[in-house]
Amino acid sequence: MITEKEKALDLAISQIEKRYGKGSVMRLGEVSAISPIEAIPTGSLALDLALGVGGVPKGRITEIFGPEASGKTTLGQHIIAEAQRLGGMVAYVDVEHAMDPAYATKCGVKLDELLVSQPDAGEEALDITEALVRSG
Repeated sequence: MITEKEKALDLAISQIEKRYGKGSVMRLGEVSAISPIEAIPTGSLALDLALGVGGVPKGRITEIFGPEASGKTTLGQHIIAEAQRLGGMVAYVDVEHAMDPAYATKCGVKLDELLVSQPDAGEEALDITEALVRSG
């Protein structure tokens, strides 16, 4: 017997799916509803295994956070190199104006294939990022 709460939830899900498409809300236990996640390897097998999907997920936002000199830039450069190796187009929005081409090359980045932007303001960085993402 379906309770009033369950009916209300079913109605809400139905309305959400009508507006945003089937699969916009799902029960996590429904394995068939979960599509496999493509990932870009980080260059570190241990980290790829710890992330659970073999690297950083493609098409998602991944934040790399840590104290100064903790390896964030090195990790980012290795991810860029792996993405390029897999045939991907990579854009680097350098808000700190700190891109070191020599170091990027040492990490395996192909500079001729890397798009770089060094915006002057946060809003500009977001606008550039949005335009690049929307371009496909």
